[in-house]
Amino acid sequence: MPHLKNLHVVLMTACALVLFTGCSGFNRDWKKASAQSLHADSIEGLWKGTWLSDHNGHNGGLRAIITKLDEDTYNARFHATYMRILTFGQTVDLTVKQNGTNFTFSGEADLGKAWGGVYSYKGNMTTENFFSTYKCSIDHGTFRMSRPE
Repeated sequence: MPHLKNLHVVLMTACALVLFTGCSGFNRDWKKASAQSLHADSIEGLWKGTWLSDHNGHNGGLRAIITKLDEDTYNARFHATYMRILTFGQTVDLTVKQNGTNFTFSGEADLGKAWGGVYSYKGNMTTENFFSTYKCSIDHGTFRMSRPE
């Protein structure tokens, strides 16, 4: 069975590379976005906070980079941590409606059957605060963020 041990090492190395490469790419983009100035009335830019699973109580840190794609669509790139060492990311296009200084949004992203399938997001935000629920076949919970210092 030596070949199974080697396969295990290769798979673990590949998983580590995927996790750390995704993290370093997000960190690079975060740093780049932090150097850009924001419009006071925009929801674009950097967000930082926490996520909480209402299903099992798991929680951790959360960061997002939000960019405007068109009049009603924004791309939200989330990067979450769990137990301070595990990281995962997800990207979702959000349909956003503005009413004065308040914004409501919704969107969906398919993370694959193994990760819960389609995640649905629904929430509201201002230029300073972000709140969203998320729901999929295996989990549901909340994202809470504000602008980083």
